[in-house]
Amino acid sequence: MPQISDKGLAMPSSPIRKLVPYSEAAKSRGVKVYHLNIGQPDIKTPELALNAIKNIKESVIEYSHSAGNVSYRKKLAESYKKFDINVNCEEIIVTNGGSEAITISFMSTLNIGDEVIIPEPFYANYNGFAIQSGVVIKPITSSIANDFALPSIEEFEKIITPKTKGIVICNPNNPTGYLYSKEELFRLAEIVKKYDLYLYSDEVYREFCYDGHTHFSAMNLPGLEQNVIMLDSVSKRYSMCGARVGWLITKNKEVIKTAMKFAQARLCPPSFGQIAAEAAIDTPAEYFKEVYDEYILRRNFMVSELNKIPGVYCPNPKGAFYTVVKLPIDDADRFSQWILEDFEYNKQTVMVAPATGFYNTKGLGKNEVRIAYVLKIEDLRNAIETLKHALEVYPGRTK
Repeated sequence: MPQISDKGLAMPSSPIRKLVPYSEAAKSRGVKVYHLNIGQPDIKTPELALNAIKNIKESVIEYSHSAGNVSYRKKLAESYKKFDINVNCEEIIVTNGGSEAITISFMSTLNIGDEVIIPEPFYANYNGFAIQSGVVIKPITSSIANDFALPSIEEFEKIITPKTKGIVICNPNNPTGYLYSKEELFRLAEIVKKYDLYLYSDEVYREFCYDGHTHFSAMNLPGLEQNVIMLDSVSKRYSMCGARVGWLITKNKEVIKTAMKFAQARLCPPSFGQIAAEAAIDTPAEYFKEVYDEYILRRNFMVSELNKIPGVYCPNPKGAFYTVVKLPIDDADRFSQWILEDFEYNKQTVMVAPATGFYNTKGLGKNEVRIAYVLKIEDLRNAIETLKHALEVYPGRTK
């Protein structure tokens, strides 16, 4: 019998999606499932983007430029000026979602066996991207004890080896909601300069910063023009996850030249997605104001209500729309399955993502789950009430 590849065997299942069969089974029993497990906003996609698709004038859906439509890249470059990021369309490659931006970046800059350092917990799919690219992730652990702040420079230096070629950050962070400050990024820049590393900066949640905090882009770190590769996407900004449009940006001409080879090999990014994404750039400020206000309400409600539950600790996230929550449980994977399979409260239950899937270090995150506060307040209220009652009767509850 033909064998599966080592790479295929090594590819992890999604910790976010692996519980789907249990969720579907619960729904088939007539139980309402509140999805706190996945970052799929219920915010409406901007009308501008939807109308661009409805009113499409093209009579043939052609291949686009491998780097993405020139008109879209020019408009993207112009849109960054309001963040004091000065780039041109030749420094942008549009990709099939932010996911492909990361894999193309890895494949363009790293050899098989090279290492990248990533603060954990981190976006679980980074594991898959690394395996696809033959890259080794060296985790550096951040802690819920200080709300997942960036580890110290000394901790970074302890795990740097001759094979270390880059550092990956997600800012604001998925899954923790932590927002790295300008001061933290400048400290990180010292390491990048000292060891001449790449800094892969995933900034897809840039607009989601709260409490007066502002986002500082790695593109604006002085002296790192040849080191920084920024990764971005329309998915969360415009609630357009299914459009599958992302991009990478870098001032490094050799990286762009190399990335174009991979872009050409997969032909082009999606045509309909680019049409919608280009239109979305003109989304009025009022849209983002409404979205911001809604997420603040959801976040404040979630943090307050979760911290009222005995044994629960929920940090106050400064950005994105996630948080990692500590629960009085023995095993997050067991609990996340149990609450779907064996528990219901008023014919409803909750789907969360076990935090174990966001840590690279085995054994961490056993009493933590990621919660995405992407549901309206009424649904969040029901979900948290259900979670509270579940914790009261869970067989593996700890003190």
